[in-house]
Amino acid sequence: MANARFETRFFTPEDTSRFARAMGERLHPGDVILLEGGIGAGKTHFARSLIQSLLPEPEDVPSPTFTLVQVYDGPDCEIWHADLYRLTDPNEAIELGLEDAFQDAICLVEWPDRLSDLTPQNALTLSFSALPDDSRELVATGSDEWAERLKDLL
Repeated sequence: MANARFETRFFTPEDTSRFARAMGERLHPGDVILLEGGIGAGKTHFARSLIQSLLPEPEDVPSPTFTLVQVYDGPDCEIWHADLYRLTDPNEAIELGLEDAFQDAICLVEWPDRLSDLTPQNALTLSFSALPDDSRELVATGSDEWAERLKDLL
């Protein structure tokens, strides 16, 4: 149920990281962030920055491209980072435990189109695009609740 739409632009990777850290401060257990965009658009950089901002101790945050899911212990709940690029059926997401994680973890999901009908209705969608000048455009869509929570970020 996407009621709100916002657009912004990141001119450097640090701009993306700053935004991710600020967003991380506003997340709660049960929040699902869907990360859309082509390869190299900035999804993993955003996710890595956000996750690192929530961890009590510095930790390496690898891309879950081959493991499909990486789980981290955050201060209030688990943080799940999923890369669904290699999934061929939405039922595989259930086997990974994502459906349960959507209820009580902070979930960052790359390639969310693989979820099909399993996509949570209360999720925030962040669509990243790489632009010719190496900047990134971000289009955020979500409910009015997300609009209120992010109003000073976008």
